[in-house]
Amino acid sequence: MVGSAIWRQFADHGVTHLTGHASSEVDLREKDAAFDAIITAAPDVLVLAAAKVGGILANSSEPVQFLNDNLRIQTNVFEAAHEAGVQRLLFLGSSCIYPKYAPQPIPESALLTGELEPTNKAYALAKIAGITAVQAYREQYGRRWISAMPTNLYGPRDNFDPQTSHVLPALIRKFHDAVSAQRPTVTLWGTGTPLREFLHVDDLANACHMLLDHYDGAEHVNVGTGEDVSIADLANLIAQATGYSGEIQWDASKPDGTPRKLLDIAKIQAFGFSPQVSLDDGIAATYVWFRDNIAGN
Repeated sequence: MVGSAIWRQFADHGVTHLTGHASSEVDLREKDAAFDAIITAAPDVLVLAAAKVGGILANSSEPVQFLNDNLRIQTNVFEAAHEAGVQRLLFLGSSCIYPKYAPQPIPESALLTGELEPTNKAYALAKIAGITAVQAYREQYGRRWISAMPTNLYGPRDNFDPQTSHVLPALIRKFHDAVSAQRPTVTLWGTGTPLREFLHVDDLANACHMLLDHYDGAEHVNVGTGEDVSIADLANLIAQATGYSGEIQWDASKPDGTPRKLLDIAKIQAFGFSPQVSLDDGIAATYVWFRDNIAGN
C-alpha cells in the first residue's frame, strides 16, 4: 500500500527512473536478496516502506515475528544502502513507537519517555531500533538519512485480512461481510472509546516527497492529520459507507490498546504539509477499491 502510493507520487512529479520490489519479488529479510536488489539498483534516493505490520490481534499473537522480521528488513536494507553509497534514505516507522500514556498530541520528543503499549511492544521496539540506526549512520558515516513516523494509514491496496489487518480495513471487511450475509448485529473488539488518527496513504506519499526535498535532520518527524476520532465513531462512518444498518455491539473483554494516539504535526506543517483527503472521502474511496479489487475475488 505505502510503496505503491509513494511510487505514484514520484511518477506524478516527473520522476522517470523508479525501481521497486513487492515482497513477493524480493524478501528483504534475506540479506543476499536485499543486497542484490539495492546494489543492482544503485539508487540516489531510497525509501524503506517495507515492514511486517498488523493490528492488535496479529501483534499480540506473533511478537517474535514482528520483532525479528522488522529488525532483519531494516538491518539488511541499511547495510545494503550504505554499501551502495546511498546518501538520501527515508525510513518509515510508526506512531506505535511512543509510550502508551504519552502527552497528547504526541511530540517527537516523547520517544523513550515511558512504557510502550504491551500489545505491540515488539513491533514498536523494532521501529525504535530503525530510528536509532538512521541516526547512527548519520553520525558515523555522514549519511543524509531521515526517519518519518506516520500515524495509522489506510487506502487502496491495504491489507483487509480479518486476522492480520489494522482496524480501519478490518472494519471495512467486517461490515461488508455483514451486509453480504444480512447479519443483524456486528460485534467489535474493545469498548469503542479509544481515540485514533487516520491518514490516507496518498497524503503520506506527499509528506515523504516533501521531507526528502526539505528535511535533513537526525530527529524523526511525525506525519498525521492533527485530528482523531473514536473507534466507535470510525465504526459508524464505515458502517454508513458500506451500507450496513444493523446493530453494532462491543466486546469489552477484548483489548482496546492505547487510550489515545494523536500526533503533534507542527514540525512537518512548518514545511507546508497539509492533508488533502478527508476521512469521510478516504473511507468511501477505500471501500470502493476494496469492493472492486478484493471482495469479488
